[in-house]
Order: sequence, then C-alpha cells, then structure tokens
Amino acid sequence: MKFNFKNTLLAVIGFWLSLTGCKKLFDQPDINSNPNAVTNIDLPTLFSGTLLGVSLLHEDTDVRIASMWSGQLSGLNRAHLGYGQYIVSSQNFSWNTIYSVAGQARLIQHKADSVGNKWGKGIGQILEVLAVSKVTDLYGDVPYSQAFDGKRFPTPVFDSQQDVYKSMLTVIDDAVLNLSAPTGSAFPSKDFIYKGDLSKWRAAANTLKARLNLHLGNYALAAQSARSGIIAGGDALIPHGNSIGIDMNQNYDFFAVSRTGDTGFDGAYLPVLLKSRIGSANTKTDETAIYNFFFKSGITASGSLDPNTVDGAFVSNAFHPIITFYENQMILAESLARLGQLDDAITALNSVRLGLATGVFNGRVIPAAGRKYEAYVLADFNTGGLANPARLSTTQLALLYEIISQRYIVLLMQYEVFNDYRRLPAAMPVVELPIPLTTGTKKPRRFIYPQTEINTNPNVPKPLADQFTSVAIYK
Repeated sequence: MKFNFKNTLLAVIGFWLSLTGCKKLFDQPDINSNPNAVTNIDLPTLFSGTLLGVSLLHEDTDVRIASMWSGQLSGLNRAHLGYGQYIVSSQNFSWNTIYSVAGQARLIQHKADSVGNKWGKGIGQILEVLAVSKVTDLYGDVPYSQAFDGKRFPTPVFDSQQDVYKSMLTVIDDAVLNLSAPTGSAFPSKDFIYKGDLSKWRAAANTLKARLNLHLGNYALAAQSARSGIIAGGDALIPHGNSIGIDMNQNYDFFAVSRTGDTGFDGAYLPVLLKSRIGSANTKTDETAIYNFFFKSGITASGSLDPNTVDGAFVSNAFHPIITFYENQMILAESLARLGQLDDAITALNSVRLGLATGVFNGRVIPAAGRKYEAYVLADFNTGGLANPARLSTTQLALLYEIISQRYIVLLMQYEVFNDYRRLPAAMPVVELPIPLTTGTKKPRRFIYPQTEINTNPNVPKPLADQFTSVAIYK
C-alpha cells in the first residue's frame, strides 16, 4: 500500500466523478491544464471531495458484508450469496479507496496548517479517524504511522490495532482543541453535513471518541465523551437525491437498481428480533412501524422480505448515517449500565426511545401506526418485569439486553453492528444477541488483507489471518 498525495487525490477525484457524473467539479485552471498540479487544489474543494469519500465509505460493499456477517442482512444470490456464507478471498477486498480518503484527510490537515486554519485542520482530523477507524476495525493491524508518506515508506509497517487506536484517540483530542480555537474556516459552503457548524463537529468528535473507547472496553471514558457528544438534531447524515449515478442513496441503487435480489432480509436475524418485540408482553413498546419502515414483502418475488425501497428506510433520497445522536446515547446507556449506573443508563436509553416515539430516524419520520416507545423505569427490568421477557437473572443483564437490542436496530446498515457482533462476547458482563450462523460453526471475525497488499508489502502480518481469526481488540 503505497500512498502518494498527488496520485491519491487523482484517484479520489476519479472515484467521485465515476459515481456522480459531475463534469465541472474542479474549475481551477491548474487542475484543468496540468493534472500534475492537482495538489494545488483549493482547501475547501479538497475538503468537500474528502467528505464525499468518507460518506461513500459508509455505504459501500464493505458495509453490506459487515451487515450480512452480523445478521442484519442476508446474501441471497451471486457474489453476495457467498459473502453471506462467509466465503471470501483476498481478491474480494481493496484498500484503494479507504486509504485514498484517509490520505486526503491528512492532506487537508497539512494544507490547513500552511494557512493557519485550525478549524479546517480539526475537521480534517475527524475525517481521517472516520476512515482509519473503519480499516482497523475491519482488518485489525494496519498501516498508519507510515501510511501517508509513500516516498519515505513505500512499504509501510503494520501498526498493532491497539497502537492505531491510541493514535486515533490522540488525533481526536487534538481535533477538539483545534475546533475550539478562536479563529479559522470551516468550509460552510462545501460542508454538506454540518454547513460549517463547529459545535456539531466538536460533538461528532466526542461521539467518535466515545465509540472508540466503547470498543476498547473503557466504559468510564466512553460515557464521559458521550456526555459531550451529538445531541438531538446533530446527526451526521449523508444527503441523497433521486438521480441515478449522481446523488442516489447507494443502498437504494444496490437493492433496487443494480443488484436486485442479491440481498434481502429473508433468513436474517434483524426481522426475527423485531418480530419478537412486536406483540410481546412489553406493553411499553410496539415496533410494528419500524419493522414496516425497514422491510416490505414481495418486491422482488412473492413472499420475499425485501428492503423497503418503496416508502421506507431505503428510498432513493434517504439520508445515510455516519454517526448519530442515537448511537451516542446508546454508547452512553451501555457504558453506564456496565458501570452499574442503571438509573442513568435508563435515562440515556429513554432519550433514544423518545426520539423513536416521535418517529425520527436518520432524518426521516417513521409513520405513526404501530409506533410506541414509552419511557422505561428500573422495575421494568426486574425478573418478571415487562422489559425482561427472557427472565434474565439480574436487572443489569436485562437492561443491557434491551440496550444491545435497541442498538442493533437503530444501527441499521452500519458496519458498527459488526463491531458489536465481535466485541460483545468479551464485554463484561456478557450479554449477546442470539444471532445464528449462516453456515458452519465458526463466526466471521474480520475482513482479510487485500491481495494487492499481500503482493506489494512484505510487512503484511504472517501467517495471513483468515476471516475467522479475531482482531486484537475483540479477543
């Protein structure tokens, strides 16, 4: 994996153009007349391209594989049938886009430093961590400390996953400081997520920090960061439109246009979980509405349970989440519950339920029919309580099970569910969802290193790990 700023920017530009069809994205003379001068691109335009790249990383094939491997989605046909059965090879994965995007985020920081733009640097740091956290979460040990200097380090070392996390947390801390500086520029005209709103970027940074600490089992630190994280109305959502090949939601494009029938929810655990919560003894909850928002029967074939691309979660102009208030509050709820602070954990959980009760979900509104989320109290989780249908032995375990279940639902089609799938067996006290394996007896635990990296970088860890080998932080 050789990174070069100039070549990588060209790759990102090409990737963007191929998806959007935009022909006038870059209008600077230096770019139009001399592709070798592409690093002279202005900082706001570099930022908007990188932000788009980060957005696409949250809707790509990797996310669908992660959703299949964590039981949210089923692979039904062609390549996705194999993915759904954990059948992959090193040829199925690539780092070209993810490291290109991460490198561009690093370039934003260099360019921001050169003009004294602290705010721009802070946002670039958040984008870098969003990209790097994805690659290390899915693959484990990855290049980071030497990843962005292709001239000096053409074959960068693989840093341990623990060291990558330590570095990312340091970068996030620095980002918050930079975003608290008295002056700077936050690219409001190019920022299609937050319109340059520094308070929202700082909150997103704190939620990202909370997410990373949750992965590491640092629950006190996760809760501390989540308390300064995203508030209601502050979701980082990717906007979409209705034009094929330009601004359409990538899930819609996959489910309804380019790969109809390759994936669906038949045989997946997510609808099973939701069905178990509909018409149960829990009279405070009715999730019929969100079930119908996620799924619709008979789109691809009679009786099939398909993604709702008609009037639900997967319409063409649906927003897609990067990081959200619901995730922030679920991090807070789980962390506090694990720390034994059950009343405060219920308060955080109820903040999500309050949002769902009004129908708010990723920038859309779920229809009111069959939508009920009344506030919980601690007694609901006692043995025999209405929110302890499994008769778990302690109130803490029952509350954790409800938090983990609700989190699994609200993190629809996000690779974070695969992180949960792998981390929960080692999180104390242990509470897991009974997600069945698609095939065999081994759980998928990681993506495997791309063949191009194996061929070109002698520092790839040996022996090569397969998809059933745990990454370090989830052992």
